[in-house]
Amino acid sequence: MTIPDALRAATVQLAVASDTARLDAELLMAHALGLSRGDMLLRQRDLTAPEAFAALIARRLDGEPIAHITGMRDFWTISLTVTPDTLIPRPDSETLIEAAVDHFAGRAPTTILDLGTGSGALLLAALAQWPQASGLGIDASPPALAVAQGNAARLDMADRAAFRLGDWAQGVDGPFDLLLINPPYIVADLALSGDVLREPASALFAGADGLDDYRRIAPDLPRLIAPGGMAAIEIGYDQKDSVSALLHEQGLVVAVRHDLAGHDRCLIATHPA
Repeated sequence: MTIPDALRAATVQLAVASDTARLDAELLMAHALGLSRGDMLLRQRDLTAPEAFAALIARRLDGEPIAHITGMRDFWTISLTVTPDTLIPRPDSETLIEAAVDHFAGRAPTTILDLGTGSGALLLAALAQWPQASGLGIDASPPALAVAQGNAARLDMADRAAFRLGDWAQGVDGPFDLLLINPPYIVADLALSGDVLREPASALFAGADGLDDYRRIAPDLPRLIAPGGMAAIEIGYDQKDSVSALLHEQGLVVAVRHDLAGHDRCLIATHPA
């Protein structure tokens, strides 16, 4: 079957399981061919769909996330290895990097702390943005840290990115110019569907009100944020007021940044001027 025909057929199949059926089909076709999506689209009329493509479509129909099937996910300007041991990096989380780019403007942070690093996405994206910076990623999951370390090595950042097993900021000495924080923030009994069902619950859920981890992190922020520095903290779309209150209790100044859909997504915490 030609690639255009195979993509059309797969898009129809995937429409029952995904809101991004055409994109999913293209990503899986590119993976089956060992090409980038862009190269696959450019060459699609000259190639034949490989037999492996059907098996990949079947896995997606079974609910397996695209990132788990391909083992990779693009984030900011880098590509990351991901596994079921880590949260899949999402475009919404790039809002934290955008906030940091705007905050530092013509200057650059030199020290970066990533709490709950997972695959290393936020830390490694920041290190790609600022080649002179170095950073530390903390996570409570040894398998996730192994993924992050592998990503740092593959991206030639192992000399600038350290990773440590830890419980949020306990035992972490500061300060840092930039803190990147994406904690679990989903209410514990919320019914979920889609890709998140295949992701680690420890990276998603945070107690009865979704605020457990923010309560633990907030008291450490004043000592960890360097003068002129900032913390970029991911939040759920309806958590701006509750998390802002926790940060205000620590004497921090708080601003909000929206994601591409216009939802509250990132709180920016700084010391008072």
